[in-house]
Amino acid sequence: MTAEPLSATRPRNRRQLIVEAAGRLFSERGYHAASMEEIATGVGISAAALYRHFPNKYALFAECAHTMADRLVAALDELPRDAPPADVFTALIRVTAAHRASGGVYRWEARYLDRDDRRLLRAKFARVVGRATEAVRRHEDPAAERPDAGRPDSEPSAAASATELADAARQLRVVAALGAIGSITMHRTSIAQRRLEDLLSTCALRVANAGRRPVRGSGRAVELPALPVARSRRAEILAAAVPLFARDGFANVTNGQIAEAVGIAPSALYRHYPGKVDILAAACLQAAGLLTQAVDRALHGVTEPRDALIALAETYVAYSFEHTDLTSVAEAEFGGLPAELQRPLVHAQREHIAVWEQQLRLARPDLDPRQTRVLVHAGFGVVVEAGRKLRWRDSPEHRAAVTELVVAALGV
Repeated sequence: MTAEPLSATRPRNRRQLIVEAAGRLFSERGYHAASMEEIATGVGISAAALYRHFPNKYALFAECAHTMADRLVAALDELPRDAPPADVFTALIRVTAAHRASGGVYRWEARYLDRDDRRLLRAKFARVVGRATEAVRRHEDPAAERPDAGRPDSEPSAAASATELADAARQLRVVAALGAIGSITMHRTSIAQRRLEDLLSTCALRVANAGRRPVRGSGRAVELPALPVARSRRAEILAAAVPLFARDGFANVTNGQIAEAVGIAPSALYRHYPGKVDILAAACLQAAGLLTQAVDRALHGVTEPRDALIALAETYVAYSFEHTDLTSVAEAEFGGLPAELQRPLVHAQREHIAVWEQQLRLARPDLDPRQTRVLVHAGFGVVVEAGRKLRWRDSPEHRAAVTELVVAALGV
């Protein structure tokens, strides 16, 4: 009997290859848009062979989500318990950069996991956050002890309350630093591995240590454009659809649900929008338009690059807190739009990023264009993760705290 050619031999790591290919596709296209057939094609196998490894798409998706979290936990487990924050962040950067193409699964698509998988994934990420937070705490005060150590539970201590507040602030800074690291999964800027590690490690450390020199704000109240009043049926449909998309995900929302929220028959939707995807495109365009207006207002009369960056940070943070549903829909669901509907949004995104890049290059001439772009996206990542940590509870204190973290990420 003649042996099969080497090229026909099943690779021992086929399951890993499948998970890698699936992670990339889920990240790029979204959970619902990606198909098992596309994933199989990406690995170079038949759909039937794929089903021998995973019984359905959800099982494959869940493994993709858990695999990255497991890698992050494993990378930290390999470090000494007393590893400094720089080593902790560098280990996380290396794992994230190595699997950059599949990182979008965590930013938005993880909401499609069932309750048990979400709970397990949160526990894994909590281990990562806890380990990084402990490293930062130890670095800040190696000899620190709880001020109420040894006190009876019946004697609450003001010092203990202060410690709890300090711990919460420290954890917010660490979560924001991890958001800066994770931001590299959301763009495709090409940069050498060592330069990326150095840049993001320094950025994460700045964020984790923020607060020792409070940022001087612009001194001007952020004036955001308000959502337009829904005076037409088309506007009413859009206003009703956005919170549904934000809560349940675009793919899970039906035309019937949108129509019910507006108080019309499902067939009446088609008089105003050709399809559900056109409502999504209108939401994304509305988000882009509001942000463009807000930036124009923020930069009016500002001449110094550092002041411009602070104004941009204040505005983006305020916008994210005030229009949380709209911004989350625009960012999470963008990949599900057809190419022709994406084009104007891509243009708007590039224009917005270019404004930040221009001011950051002026404020920090030590940066080249690629480093600049990485740091701008790191700032955006800070807002997303810090906002989530604060459950998007809007207050002047929360806005100021997150703005300070963004400015720290930029290094200005």
